[in-house]
Amino acid sequence: MPFGCLPVGEKKDYHSPADVTDKYDMGQIVKSEEFCEIFRAKDKITNKMYTCKKFLKKDGRKVRKAAKNEIQILKMVKHPNILQLVDVYETKKEYFLFLELATGREVFDWILDQGYYSEKDTSNVVRQVLEAVAYLHSLHIVHRNLKLENLVYYNRLKHSKIVISDFHLAKLENGLIKEPCGTPEYLAPEVVGRQRYGRPVDCWATGVIMYILLSGNPPFYDETEDDDYENHDKNLFRKILAGDYEFDSPYWDEISDSAKSLVARLMEVDQDQRLTAQEAINHEWISGGAASDKNIKENVCAQIEKNFARAKWKKAVRVTTIMKRLRAPDSDSKAAGLAAGASADAPADTQASAGSSVLPSSTEGVPTVEVTPSQPPLQDVPPESRCNGDASVSSTESRSGQ
Repeated sequence: MPFGCLPVGEKKDYHSPADVTDKYDMGQIVKSEEFCEIFRAKDKITNKMYTCKKFLKKDGRKVRKAAKNEIQILKMVKHPNILQLVDVYETKKEYFLFLELATGREVFDWILDQGYYSEKDTSNVVRQVLEAVAYLHSLHIVHRNLKLENLVYYNRLKHSKIVISDFHLAKLENGLIKEPCGTPEYLAPEVVGRQRYGRPVDCWATGVIMYILLSGNPPFYDETEDDDYENHDKNLFRKILAGDYEFDSPYWDEISDSAKSLVARLMEVDQDQRLTAQEAINHEWISGGAASDKNIKENVCAQIEKNFARAKWKKAVRVTTIMKRLRAPDSDSKAAGLAAGASADAPADTQASAGSSVLPSSTEGVPTVEVTPSQPPLQDVPPESRCNGDASVSSTESRSGQ
């Protein structure tokens, strides 16, 4: 029986809130995300620490759907490079998801702390991501929101593994998917062009991650004014659709041809020609020892610090701008600005929030690849068909002036 489905007339049994607090000591909120609050929790018997994600049902249909979806997906998976679901409780008012606690650093922080960083280090990170992605794809699961922020080290030991988190946008690929969602800078051309898509979008996103890890720069960026997000996103999407990126000097001068080859094969505009995750694992740069061991830390770190330093504080600015645009009437253009299917005064389940991924609804003037008649371009997508992802600011906004 599908998760959350009950026969007509059957009463659903809910956990009591005491069931949760009897087993776990709940700490303070670590952070709030788009759909949930995140806590640290300690098992009272074993004293083992976990991450707890609490979804409030009163926050709306999208929150409830996100919780059910993440539970369904995580119950299906067991892989060393994916944070494992440990426990689930559903009360009348909440969903509680208890997951393994990753205590290591984000990948960027790890790179900045290294005395030596090479292609081999990047290859090790990308290999682990690809192995997790290949596993998900073998189950016909599409993550749909792979990005550097969702990659963390499991612990602080020297040879810690990488783990992938955040599965609320993941989806079972029962036929090709049509609804666009994700983080703009990591979107594959078929998503931007409103084509039907599937597992290849995760391979594209892995290519974007690899590009950033090798150069400290994003592959797609736009040099519009910092506050001109509408034009920024339009120009960003034009470049994604055209596959308009370069291995620009001097950032790629010391990177091996093998690495460039893998990036290009993962970021192939035609999804039918794009490498699968398993094919990428078999590439010589991943499994054949072709990755260079030359120290590239100085150049990469300089670009990381330049491009990503302002991301955290600019996130709030960008979300504020999004919410202002959501108030704009549709008469000026088919959908002026970014939309999440709600006004700024709408209920919580239809609002964008800091840390959410929103797909710009207006790509007026952006050339779109040919789509089927039933799949209009992004600007014609009705608000209710869009799904939220992450509106976090990426490096594309701070690379101007290179």
